[in-house]
Formats: sequence, structure tokens, C-alpha cells
Amino acid sequence: MEMIKRRYGMRDVFTLLCLLMPLGACNAQEQPTEKTSISVNEEKMIPSSAIKTDTATFAAGCFWCVEEQFKQLNGVLSVTSGYTGGHVENPSYEEVCAGNTGHAEACNIVYDPSKITYDELLEAFFVAHDPTQLNKQGNDIGTQYRSAIFYHNKKQQELATYYIKRLDEEHAYKKPIVTQLASYTRFYQAEDYHQDYYINNSAAPYCQMVIKPKLDKFRKVFKNKLKAQGKI
Repeated sequence: MEMIKRRYGMRDVFTLLCLLMPLGACNAQEQPTEKTSISVNEEKMIPSSAIKTDTATFAAGCFWCVEEQFKQLNGVLSVTSGYTGGHVENPSYEEVCAGNTGHAEACNIVYDPSKITYDELLEAFFVAHDPTQLNKQGNDIGTQYRSAIFYHNKKQQELATYYIKRLDEEHAYKKPIVTQLASYTRFYQAEDYHQDYYINNSAAPYCQMVIKPKLDKFRKVFKNKLKAQGKI
């Protein structure tokens, strides 16, 4: 959590996390392809696997950044970029970017709870972006870039609520956290060219100037929780 301490002046992040843990503008020119709608009972899981999995759904700005950050963590089995939290069915990227669908760019994160906990994913969520920026992250501005946690069950809701409350009480940031808490309903998988965007477009200016610096900092903070190179 050193990055939070440097950027936001947190007094003692490690102590705070110890208290918490016991509880348990993305611009692209490609044409969009067909998307998949994933309901709460149809989440993308790892096929032909006996591993018991769970899913976390986070919005933290551009999903290109969020996807690549969470893919680094040991215990994360898959990360899917998509749209959720809005009122338009089967939205396109262009519609979401217009800011009128109510959807946020988000990621469905399927993980192995025996290797990484929801608490640890929440920790990563608050390191991955600035949760005090309302409807924006850096130069990406609009409700589609809002900070949000879409909880899948009561336990996730309780943990996220408690986490935000304690971070605010400890003045972890100079400003209050504005992260939205909302029940997970329907997740629309983004167009194919958004999936694994950083890996497939690492030389692009946005990847080099925005994603790579954030990814490098993220990997440094979670250096003891990273998966072996070459895995998803």
C-alpha cells in the first residue's frame, strides 16, 4: 500500500488493512463486434475446472487499465471487460462513451478464494485508482468512468461498506471516497478488441503513457501477490 501513502497521505495503511482483513479515455478505432450479456447466474467461469470460484465486479476508470492490473494477481483466474450498472440493454462501446446509458466500464474478476480473498481484491481496487474522483479518472471523464463496486451478495456488500467506512474514518485520502456501491445485476461483455487490450496494444500511446505507469506501480505494491509470468 506504499503507493497510497505516497499519493494520498495515508498515515498507517498497513495497520488499517490488518483491522479490515479479519472481516473476511479509452479511445479505439476498431469496429465493435458482438457482445455477450452475463446475468448474475451466468457469470463467466473457468471451464472444465473443479476449482471453487467466486466473482468480483469493479469499475475504476478505463477498463483497459483495470483488466491488466487485476490479471497480475495470483488467484485471479480471468478478467473480462464490459459494461454494467446502466439501463440500456446490450450497449455498444460508442453508446457507453456517450455517457447516456448509465453503464460504467467495469471488469468481472473470477478468482479462486483459496488463493486470494475478496478483502485482498478490495485492497487492490483501492490501489488501482483514485476513489475520491467523482465520475472520472485522470483525463477520462464521465459517469462511465465512475468508481463503483457491484456486489454479488450480502457478504461482499458488508465488506465493501466497512472498507470504505474505515478508510474514510482513518482519512486515508485527502478527500472522501465517492465509490458507488450497487447490487450486481447484468454485465455486458465488451467488444472483442477490448479484451486483453494492453497485451495486444502495448505499443499504443495510451498503453505506454497511462496503463504502463499504473501497472508498474500496481505490481510494485503487490509484488508478493503476483502470479508467475506467462499466466493470464
